[in-house]
Amino acid sequence: MLEKLITWSLGNRIFILAGALLIVIAGFWSLGNLNFDAFPDTTPVQVQINTDAPALVATEVERLVTFPIEALMGGMPGLKHVRSISQFGVSQVVVTFDDGTDVYLVRQIINERLSTLPMPPGIPRPELGPVATGLGEVFHYMLVPESETGHDLMDLRRIQDWEIKPALRIIPGAAEINTWGGLAKQYQIRVDPVKLFEHDLTPQQLMQAVRTNNLNVGGGYIVRGGDMLVVQGIGRTRDIPQIEDIMIAAKDGVPIFLSDVAEVVIGHEIRKGLVTAEGRGEVVLGLGFMRIGENSYGVTHRFRTALEELLPLLPERLKVVLLYDRTKLVDQVISTVRNNLCEGGFLVVAILFLFLGNLRAGLICAASIPVSMLFAFCGMYQAEVAGTLLSLGAIDFGIVVDSSVVVLERIVSRLARDGAAHGPGRIKIIRDAAIEVRKPAVFGQLIIMIVYIPILSLQGVEGKMFRPMAITVVFVLMGSLLLSLTLTPVAASFILPRVIDEEEVFLVRLARRLYAPLLRAGLRLPGAILGMAAAALFAAAMVAMGLGAEFVPQLAEGAIVVDVRRVPGTSLEQSAESNTQMERALLAAFPDEIERVWSRCGKPEVNTDTGTAESTDLFISLRPREEWKRARAQSELIGLIARELDQFKGQDIRFSKPIEMRINEMLTGIRADV
Repeated sequence: MLEKLITWSLGNRIFILAGALLIVIAGFWSLGNLNFDAFPDTTPVQVQINTDAPALVATEVERLVTFPIEALMGGMPGLKHVRSISQFGVSQVVVTFDDGTDVYLVRQIINERLSTLPMPPGIPRPELGPVATGLGEVFHYMLVPESETGHDLMDLRRIQDWEIKPALRIIPGAAEINTWGGLAKQYQIRVDPVKLFEHDLTPQQLMQAVRTNNLNVGGGYIVRGGDMLVVQGIGRTRDIPQIEDIMIAAKDGVPIFLSDVAEVVIGHEIRKGLVTAEGRGEVVLGLGFMRIGENSYGVTHRFRTALEELLPLLPERLKVVLLYDRTKLVDQVISTVRNNLCEGGFLVVAILFLFLGNLRAGLICAASIPVSMLFAFCGMYQAEVAGTLLSLGAIDFGIVVDSSVVVLERIVSRLARDGAAHGPGRIKIIRDAAIEVRKPAVFGQLIIMIVYIPILSLQGVEGKMFRPMAITVVFVLMGSLLLSLTLTPVAASFILPRVIDEEEVFLVRLARRLYAPLLRAGLRLPGAILGMAAAALFAAAMVAMGLGAEFVPQLAEGAIVVDVRRVPGTSLEQSAESNTQMERALLAAFPDEIERVWSRCGKPEVNTDTGTAESTDLFISLRPREEWKRARAQSELIGLIARELDQFKGQDIRFSKPIEMRINEMLTGIRADV
């Protein structure tokens, strides 16, 4: 079969070139539509069920809300396990399913089951979390007043909820725009129980009066002549005076208004979390989530573009600061892979020229690198494999050109030995040379592919992490093998010169002179050679036992995360004050290294992070520097920052993994502090 493939390729050279061009075009198209991310998404299929339970302590939340919801989840298709967190005022149930389960199907089933759940009085119905994964948090920005006389926290929250959030939420691929911090505006009725008693009224009567007098109702329509008039009753209140004028009851013909028994003020919802930044106090943080399976690079770019277009329309004295943008991280990955491709390709051409002694032969072999990569992009797109640091960074150009080098070296040798043939005779020489080495070329690539088969069988987190890498390498090797048997002989027939010098290049002659005496000495002293090999193996084994191990390569994002835990019972206000003090201390101690510092405490509006008032995540974004300076500064800064924060007693301070890994590990249950 291989012989027929080679013969057919050389007999249809124009068709082979057209096929290679088609691969190039399809590869570039697939590359443009390929998902790119920093790391593979290892988050399992899961659904979050969040329930606000105002004023309920954790034990009551567990008994009245969390446990009934958990009981409803039994018998779900593909169900793996259910875990939950019950805290003061909030319940979160996370339902995890087998890989491959349709997340939209199980969300529909969960919604149907939750609709039958009886809720305690005053507790709102459960809501499902965003259709996102652990790596779905791709965009962070904060709203801060430009001066102390600017907007207050209620204004910032209003701008975020009613102007920025709706504009970003309609972005294609967006799952949710979450809000952290600020004050959610409320009209609060503060009842005076003494006055309520004097008028012989109950709180239930007051609440019923507010409900029935705060409605717009439809009354159908009236036909008068040829006109239709729509009837509508306008009763919804708009401001404090209208609320105060609501009539609760009438005693002896005298109306009793709400203002007679209560005071109406503008307040805010019970706070679940807050954000401080730059040592200047509280701000409002916005978090953009992308949907499952979306292209993080494209979604984040659309988030940033939409926010930039919205800035001129926002009120004055307001500043929007971009804190975290996934595109920067992905750009680093793409830049790293691109540099590796270019530098590796240049190195391959140089080495091939030095050992083959023929620039044209080196270029033919090097051409298999980009064409094989484009072939792999086509396969990755069809298999829905994202381009990541692991999947693209694992490609070895040596094994990519291996089969082409074997075939081309034999072709060059035969052409140099058999003289300057041309026409059918030259084609026959190339055909015979390629057929002679077809088995070594094929088996060499197949053996490497077989090595990756165990990786393809991995399951769970490790499978999601490393299977894309194995699939990508297999696609590249398949493309390389196919090109070595088709395009390489065809290109050789067109590009190689008619006259080829058979003399060995200098490096090969030098290698022979060094290798020949070593080989003779080894054959005379086999025991010594085997002993040296055994000693080297033993020494390597001892060194390997002392080496460290990492599940994934470290990623230097230029950011440090400090996990702060305070004593139970610490209020949000006290945490905010302590966070601001720590931010000021860090900015004063490291003005040249730290670009921005901000802290998150408690929980966001949509409970994607079940924090408490006692827990804080303090983020330190470093200024851009050269890579070697940044790596050294980050390692040194960790110790210096720990020393600086040691002055704040009564707190448990730890350094967490970088933002990207931390988000992923928190939601997959594999978090570890470093």
